[in-house]
Amino acid sequence: MKDSREKVIDGMESPKIYRRILGIDYGAKRVGLSLSDPLGLIAQPIGALKNDASLFPNLQQISIRENVKLLVVGMPLNLKGVHAQKAEEVQKFIDRLRAELNVEVATWDERFTTTIAQQTMLAMGTKKKERQAKNGRIDSMAAAIILQGYLDHTKNFHS
Repeated sequence: MKDSREKVIDGMESPKIYRRILGIDYGAKRVGLSLSDPLGLIAQPIGALKNDASLFPNLQQISIRENVKLLVVGMPLNLKGVHAQKAEEVQKFIDRLRAELNVEVATWDERFTTTIAQQTMLAMGTKKKERQAKNGRIDSMAAAIILQGYLDHTKNFHS
């Protein structure tokens, strides 16, 4: 099935327009974001947004600008793989995403992603002051870890 944005010019189809996946690490203060490459192979951190009244308009703008087809939101699970205490808050966020952005939303296990992001920054030689900064860098890296896990799983699932 053709994407509605593909056009036929002089009997020839234009190149396929690839759509991206946006990874989200939800937090009460900040929401970390990552974006897949156009082929859906690699996740890259792209920053964080404040979790305030501007969050949904900003997510809408990013989704349109980056041609996002899917949002992958980290779902907090406990060590047994069951929804953790914060999962209800994340589910309300997801329900609102679906209603306001009209984009498909999937969830992915976010266990240990912030810890992995912190360890990665340490391994990269990031200074302690930068690792502890409240600028959303850790949140964005956690979102990239969530999205990369999802991308790797779907790539292996479809292989």
